[in-house]
Amino acid sequence: MELLPLTFATGWASGLNAYATVLLLGLLGRFAHTDGIPDGFQRTDVLVVMAVLTLVEFVADKIPYVDSVWDTVSTVVRPVAGALIGALLGGAHGDLTTITLAAVGGVTALLSHLTKAGVRLAVNTSPEPVTNIGVSLGENVAVAGVVGLAAAHPVAAAVVAAVILLTGFVVLWLALSRIRTGWHTLRRRMARGPAAGTA
Repeated sequence: MELLPLTFATGWASGLNAYATVLLLGLLGRFAHTDGIPDGFQRTDVLVVMAVLTLVEFVADKIPYVDSVWDTVSTVVRPVAGALIGALLGGAHGDLTTITLAAVGGVTALLSHLTKAGVRLAVNTSPEPVTNIGVSLGENVAVAGVVGLAAAHPVAAAVVAAVILLTGFVVLWLALSRIRTGWHTLRRRMARGPAAGTA
């Protein structure tokens, strides 16, 4: 497999859902016998833990503003996961290839994560939950599609991921006012949380 486009595609997917990305890679390696998938991802204990965390994120990601809190917590997890996936795909030997792939995976995951988090803040300003659930399901399908495509056609997957990422940047630009509104609402809700708990 071409490592650079594979790393870019999986880095993008990690920025949306790191746990699902590792789970899908592990399943593809273990049951579809896809070459190049790190053995650690295919272990039963790793698959079980990733499946549980994927399920938790699947539910949390459908609830307005809970998804944004989850995104805030994931600001560290997703880029680190993207970098780790890149490093492991490169063999984790500490050489230039490993460092380059880790950097590509981490930076791509960070950009993807920031785009997702911004778009979701904008979507959360909508009073009804249908839009939120629809966007979340679309992200789930996109992650599964890009990771599955990356396993067989890394270059094509990287192109698709790049197009979606660029589209996300455009959406962010067009929705800046809604993102600010969503951010202020989230901050007010988080500030009220501890006070409500002590009342």
